[in-house]
Amino acid sequence: MRKIVIIPTYNESENVSAMIDAIFGLEVPFDILIVDDGSPDGTAGIVRGKQGEFPDRLHLIERAGKLGLGTAYITGFEWALANGYDYVFEMDCDFSHDPDDLTKLYAAALEGADIVIGSRYIQGVRVVNWPMGRLLMSYFASVFVRAITNMPVRDATAGFVCYSREVLETIDLANIRMKGYGFQIEMKYSGWQLGFKLHEAPIIFTERQKGISKMSSGIFGEAFWGVIGLRLRKIKPRSNK
Repeated sequence: MRKIVIIPTYNESENVSAMIDAIFGLEVPFDILIVDDGSPDGTAGIVRGKQGEFPDRLHLIERAGKLGLGTAYITGFEWALANGYDYVFEMDCDFSHDPDDLTKLYAAALEGADIVIGSRYIQGVRVVNWPMGRLLMSYFASVFVRAITNMPVRDATAGFVCYSREVLETIDLANIRMKGYGFQIEMKYSGWQLGFKLHEAPIIFTERQKGISKMSSGIFGEAFWGVIGLRLRKIKPRSNK
């Protein structure tokens, strides 16, 4: 089974090289696709240098500027489908997601889950070094999503996810509307509405040690109104499916 990890980056020069080495050091092989949004700190240049070490497994898409987390992932998803990958993972570059947990998500996918979510809230609260305000915002955002959508997911905003190829071929990616962290909710909800099996695997989420967080209240504002809008929409598969 061919597997690829999509990592969107913006100013991750302090983390990207170590993250690449960590993923390629796993016993289970994963390819990597970095989608860089014109990082002024030279992130893409570091990735190009690493491609000399991993010419067949490390891939890079460079975009002109910050176009949004959701569009970065959709660009990566379409690339992965075009290049024949069976499982597509998404994760952050800042080590808030532990690369070792990729194998846990993959194992759950092999057991039959179509969408595997690295969940902070499936076994209590498993978050390290977050300020209380941010933790409460994140936790109750997922409570809100569950209440509005009835989707059986405790960590709806999670950004550490494995999708099977069939899921990404079925979801109408061109019709995904939310661009920030609401994108994560919309993708899970779309998959669930289209009949795919969701599974949450417990992970420990650790706040980044290097670089600057991109989280903002505006991101949660988009998600709030976007979730309400989801209930008013009919989720349809791709027309060519």
